[in-house]
Amino acid sequence: MQDAEDVRRICLSLPDTTEKIAWSMPTFRVAGKMFATLPEEETSIAVRCPKEERDELVLAEPGKFWIADHEAGFAWVRVRLASLEDSDELRDILADSWRQAAPTRLLQSYPELGLPADG
Repeated sequence: MQDAEDVRRICLSLPDTTEKIAWSMPTFRVAGKMFATLPEEETSIAVRCPKEERDELVLAEPGKFWIADHEAGFAWVRVRLASLEDSDELRDILADSWRQAAPTRLLQSYPELGLPADG
């Protein structure tokens, strides 16, 4: 099962990422822009996700994804760590969120990380 240390390790392996405590929880930022948080006693993550995709994920896999009430108006989705298949799935989710927050210069410097879906 994936846990907070796996999240931390993967996030901090992504270029120009830092960890900062905000709202009494760990948050991860690329070039100062937040792309992941560890809420709910670190049993889930919140990541960036375009609203259309987010809604589809929640409908398709409600045991894995959900939308926190206070984030409903924003392009974020929650992911239950216990529901993830493996570290590859966690890395894919975190890297996708990182791409959505990363500045163009980083995306161009790390082409192996790909571009965001809307990019």
